[in-house]
Amino acid sequence: MNRHDIRLLQAVRHYPSITITLPTHRTSPDNKQDPIRVKNLVMETTNRLLGEFSRREVELLLSRLEALVNDIDYRYALDGLALFVNRDIGRKFILPFTLPERVVVDETFWTRGLVFALNRTPRYWVLALSEQPTRLFEGVRENLQEITEEGFPMTHTGPGGERGLPNDPAVNRSAYRDERHRQFFRQVSAALTSFIADDPLPLALVGVDRYLAFFREVSPHASAIVTTVTGSHDKTPAHELGKLVWPLVEQNLAVRRAEALKELNAAVGAQKYASTLGEVWRFAREGRAAVLLVEEDYHQPVRVADHGMTLTLVDDPTLPDVVDDAVDEIIAIVLDKGGRVVFVDNGALPQHQRIATILRY
Repeated sequence: MNRHDIRLLQAVRHYPSITITLPTHRTSPDNKQDPIRVKNLVMETTNRLLGEFSRREVELLLSRLEALVNDIDYRYALDGLALFVNRDIGRKFILPFTLPERVVVDETFWTRGLVFALNRTPRYWVLALSEQPTRLFEGVRENLQEITEEGFPMTHTGPGGERGLPNDPAVNRSAYRDERHRQFFRQVSAALTSFIADDPLPLALVGVDRYLAFFREVSPHASAIVTTVTGSHDKTPAHELGKLVWPLVEQNLAVRRAEALKELNAAVGAQKYASTLGEVWRFAREGRAAVLLVEEDYHQPVRVADHGMTLTLVDDPTLPDVVDDAVDEIIAIVLDKGGRVVFVDNGALPQHQRIATILRY
């Protein structure tokens, strides 16, 4: 799941729209309980629907939900599972992060927990360049999920790809082939644009030297590239490719954290920063947070007052009128307003009380 998927789900409005989420387990014996928990949540969903509608009215939804559940292979479960069903949609996501166990029946799908989980998860794109085909993956740590929409995977069908080169002695076959490859990788770059726009994650590039060079030459997304893996990986399975790419991405993220801390120190000297949860909350809501730095495990429930600008810290996130995690709210606000979020190690921001932002102005 990526932000593109979430935006599609958020655009749907029709009652009833069913969301089922739960944590799952990767290994035995813990994963033996997952089918039972899914069955119980489906039963809860069925009872709630039949409490409002006749079986005939919701038969399509129940059948669609049953088909999704029957398609789950618990041997390959990760850390979370999300099911989305209404009259138009039936989607299943196996996720590398945990989710709360809950059933939501509403006019819209419940995506709040997914948004917060995605915001705190190290994610990246992997583009494996090839003639047949170029593949796009979303990465979460070492786990890669191939994207099979918006034109991906893409195959070079022109001359020098599936079609042969012209048999004309007057044509420089090498130069002709290279130009057709440039055209193909321009198409790849254009198809990548919607994913980068929706979810501007770091990009790992995979391919032989020639393809890497062509892509860098023709693509406006070259600046997003954080690492490369050189070699032919046309047939490399996703799980093997993830093991190759993730250590390199992880090293780069560590470098980015160090650079962000240096940027923060410079911003402190220039008086273009804010510290503490309340101050960062205010500047984020005003759209002034360019870069947010936050310690990885920092969570804080709050009450909000003064037209949404003042926070009071509380200990119990289950109390009435309490925002269960103001830190997650700030992260979402900064990203929605075009800012950047950098997670740093616990204890890295003691003088800022675990959270700080570099201001735009």
